[in-house]
Amino acid sequence: MVIKKEQNRMVTPKLKKEEVSFDFSLRPKSLSKFIGQDKVKENIKILLSAAKKRKEPLDHILLYGPAGLGKTTLAQVVAKEMRSNIKITSGPSIDRAGDLASIVTNLEDNDILFIDEIHRLNRTVEEILYPVMEDYALDIIVGKGPAAKTLRLDLPKFTVIGATIRFGSISAPLRDRFGSHFRLDFYKTKDLKKIIVRSAKVLKIEIENMAAWEIARSSRKTPRVANRLLKRIRDYAQVKGKGIITSEIVKKSLKMLEIDNMGLDSADRKLLDTIIKKFNGGPVGLDTIAACIGEDITNIEDVYEPYLMRLGFIKRTPRGRVVTDSGFQYLGYPLPVDDHEKKQRVVVAKGQRKLL
Repeated sequence: MVIKKEQNRMVTPKLKKEEVSFDFSLRPKSLSKFIGQDKVKENIKILLSAAKKRKEPLDHILLYGPAGLGKTTLAQVVAKEMRSNIKITSGPSIDRAGDLASIVTNLEDNDILFIDEIHRLNRTVEEILYPVMEDYALDIIVGKGPAAKTLRLDLPKFTVIGATIRFGSISAPLRDRFGSHFRLDFYKTKDLKKIIVRSAKVLKIEIENMAAWEIARSSRKTPRVANRLLKRIRDYAQVKGKGIITSEIVKKSLKMLEIDNMGLDSADRKLLDTIIKKFNGGPVGLDTIAACIGEDITNIEDVYEPYLMRLGFIKRTPRGRVVTDSGFQYLGYPLPVDDHEKKQRVVVAKGQRKLL
């Protein structure tokens, strides 16, 4: 099997440049139409209601969890519900203090500043962000050396919504500035099915009930993957079928895409296969795995592992990654033999009676 680079994989939860407009067209515009994440929605409803009653801006909100689960969508929904303008940026885009200053000085009262990948903020920028979030003030240093002075500019009261897939990579001082922390978890299959049915209506696609369920089951518990698969299967139905997405069409399309009913593709199977065949199931270091399969370490940590760990196929240990018994069984390999049992077998094979 040939490893597909992450950006070319159908099941990647990361947003591809060419599908930005498609992805945006399918996003819900209100909290009532946002499917799934019920606990998070209930908490946000309370925050929204309280803020509206007090006629104050929302507390700063931190959204975290795997990619593709709707953090950006939820931020936009919150802005709609508050009838606020939203400015969208990302941690890597705010490279210098001047970049942050130009953004926050153009905000108005009750606006929302959404910072995606907030864990990638430059540390200098992050320190300037502290008073911005806490005191609604921007400290500007004028001059250099002993003659340098700090000027404080008052800012409008706005809300920062941060999003990250690496909650642990955010410094404690920055985390503390957020009044509310919400984790978005992988979706239930029944919720994904609802999303697929809704998206099919928006795209004017005829889809059978069982077909929607089959797509949901293969979508890695991620809405972005579900919508991407729906789009590709729609093409297959128009070319190979009668334009209607049936269960049979879904099965044939997924087989062509090398995606199984658990949402794993050839890249996932290659990763598991490599650890099992070359390292007896592990433990093995992340650097070694990345070198063996020709993939970036960050992609393995952020894209491959969360879902494989959710399925219980792989686990992280202090010594490295290990494929679980479930992972062995999934690929059809016999279960691994532990070190003690190996020693016993060696001793018996040598004809010794005393077991180690």
